[in-house]
Parts: sequence; structure tokens; C-alpha cells
Amino acid sequence: MGASGDMFMAALYELLPDKSVFHEKMESLNLPEVTLKYSESIKCGIKGTHISVIIDGHEDISDDVYSLDNHTHEHHHEHPSKDSNHHHSHTEESAHHHNHHHSHKHSGRRYGYTEILELIQNLNLTEKVKTDAVSIYKIIGEAEANVHGTSLDEIHFHEVGSIDAIVDVVGCCILVDILGVAEITASPVHVGFGMVRCEHGILPIPAPATAEILKNIPIYSGRIEGELCTPTGAALLKHFASDFGQMPPMIVKNIGYGMGTKDFEAANCLRAFLGDKTGDGSVSYPPENQDIVYEISCNLDDMTPEAVSAAFDILLENSALDVYSTPIMMKKNRPAVKLSCICTEETHENLTKLILRHTTTLGVRTAKYHRTILERTTETVNTKYGDIRVKKANCFGITKQKPEYDDIQKAAKKHNVPFGEIYDSIKARD
Repeated sequence: MGASGDMFMAALYELLPDKSVFHEKMESLNLPEVTLKYSESIKCGIKGTHISVIIDGHEDISDDVYSLDNHTHEHHHEHPSKDSNHHHSHTEESAHHHNHHHSHKHSGRRYGYTEILELIQNLNLTEKVKTDAVSIYKIIGEAEANVHGTSLDEIHFHEVGSIDAIVDVVGCCILVDILGVAEITASPVHVGFGMVRCEHGILPIPAPATAEILKNIPIYSGRIEGELCTPTGAALLKHFASDFGQMPPMIVKNIGYGMGTKDFEAANCLRAFLGDKTGDGSVSYPPENQDIVYEISCNLDDMTPEAVSAAFDILLENSALDVYSTPIMMKKNRPAVKLSCICTEETHENLTKLILRHTTTLGVRTAKYHRTILERTTETVNTKYGDIRVKKANCFGITKQKPEYDDIQKAAKKHNVPFGEIYDSIKARD
């Protein structure tokens, strides 16, 4: 049923083992007069969660006018997939040629692109969450600018510039950060069909900005009339999902249902599965032997080997887990090296700046990996050459050990014996 900001947020929220962590983080943002309301919602007999953004004690209200056989009557009607980020008017024609006109009242002011970025930067958020939120708004802003033939600085947000829209985006980024997942994949996107009334008039579904965002992503219209994927939902998927297709083999640990507000013949929800990707169907390793690491990389074709070596030392001195280079060929058949730095989330930002400062590259790439590790310990053994540290690792029935290189090298020089002789004598103790 497509994607919207509030449905995305509610689905991820249901995956949390301890939901109070999210409550505390959202409350710490200290946004004036903003609260979140968590409601149980049932669609086609399936229970899920709907999250509403309440501003000054009010949620957006939808007033609908139906026209049928020259008779007009007013009533309250639910939004197809209520996305606080894209509250606009809808004009649809049903199978019975009923005209549906939806107009929505918004709470609070609208923020421009630059104002939104400034607001996000001033919130009590980690740098990763800020970066994700800014990137999502850049995706939306660039799409809007392209559609309207203007620039990012001149773009004027309508629905996605409201405070409740910003809360949805930031909330989703916080949830992804809390969950700490290594990878997100998504199904092809269901966008719906028909017409939608936006700030600029009546437009086809998917709305132009949504269609622009979903370039190079598989989409389909399906059989449901109405807007199912909003610009915010599209931007969240584009930013976080690394692949679109069938669900990969995985061991599912939890399932979340983020509910829209309108009832269709199909369950109006966004469903999220949290689990361990196995690839070959094998059982995954316990979480305590897994962590998340980042790889920062860049291509270098204009640095001397000495300069690359100096950059290596600087990165290792600043808590890089590993640094290595790979021979590559670049454009114009230039021999070059790919510099790769493995690090934690905490050191990622600083090491990125160091690479930019101490190499000639104009930009770096960052990839996030799920790492499986053995439990490691170090013990000191007494030998005729002195004390030598030995690194040991074990888990899953696997045991490894290796003498510390620096200790053997020092002992070899001191006793004037080959490095291999000392190394082999310690390995023989295994």
C-alpha cells in the first residue's frame, strides 16, 4: 500500500523491543507544542499502530464533500494513507463516478528548505540522524526544484514543509538509528492511480514530485484508486533502501505494521520485517558476536606512495580499525590506489574529515557493514626469548591464536635469531 511518513514511522516503531527509548528521544527534541499520539489501529482484521503528530493540541482535520446525482452532502472521511507530510486535497473518480473532494487544514507555519535544514541542525540529535534527515529533505527539495524548474534555494515547500512533516522525517531517522540495522531492502513501490489536488492544482498520481523521487526505483499503479505513496514516503525509501525487489532469505525476529487512516479492500498498512539476512538459508550467528562498522573509501591517482603511507599512519593513530589500499586503474588508464578505512560509527565523522584533509581526494564514499567477529583475548606467555603476547580468538567452535608481531620482532633482534624460529616455537605450543 505504498509508503507515507507516518506509516513508515509507525511500522519501525512496532519493531522496537523497548519503545520508551524512542519516546525519550522524541521528547528530548523540545519542539514547542508538539506531541506524538500512539493509537492501536485495525485494518482488514490486522492490528497495527498509527502515530499522529499533535500540534497545539490539534491534529490535521479532513473535510470532504461528495457530489452524487446533483445532491451534495458533507461528512468527515479518513485520508487514504494519512501522511502528515503530504496533506493536500484529493479529487478522485470512483468506479461509480462519484467525485471526492478532500481539503485539509494544517497546523502551524510552513518552513522553507534552508529553514528546515537549520531547524534539524539545532535539534538534539546525533550527527548520523541529522545527516539522514538533511539528506531526505535534499531528495525532496531537488525533486520539487526539478519539477517546478527552480533551484533548491528558491523552492517553497507546501505540505512537506510543515512541522508535523519534519517530525515524521526526524522520527523515522531516529528509529532507523535505534534499530541499528545493517541493510534495508524494500518491495517495488505501490503508488496507486487517479488524480490528486495539490497546492498547484489537479495532478495525476503519482504526484510529479513523488514520480521524480521514484526515478530508477520499480513502481506500479495496482488496483487501488488514490495516492498511496507520498513524496516523504518516497524519499524515505530512496534514502534508506539499498535494493528494491523480493524479500531476501532472512530469519524474521519481529514484524511491524504502520497503519494509514482510510479503509480499502486491501489492508492499508506498511509492513516491516526485522531479522537476520542469511543469503544461503543458513542459521545466522548470535547478535552478541555481531557489530556495525563503516568503510570510508576514495580513489587516489595523484599521491606519492610516501604521502599515502603518511595518511595511513594518521588514520590508524585516530582509532581506525583497519586501513588498506587496493591497486586500481582509473580513467585515462592511470594506475591508482583505492584507500579504504574501516571504523566505528563514533569515529566515522572524524576519520572522514582526516581523509579529506590528508589526501588529494575531493570526496569519499561510505558503506555500512554488518560484521561477525570472534571473541578476542590476549595472554602473555613466557619463553626462553622473554615474554611474548599471544592474541587468541574463539567462538562457534572455532579457536585461533597468533603471536604478537612486535614482540617477536623485538625478541628476534635482541637474541639475534630468525623471526620464524621464535614464531614457530610459540605456534608449536598450540
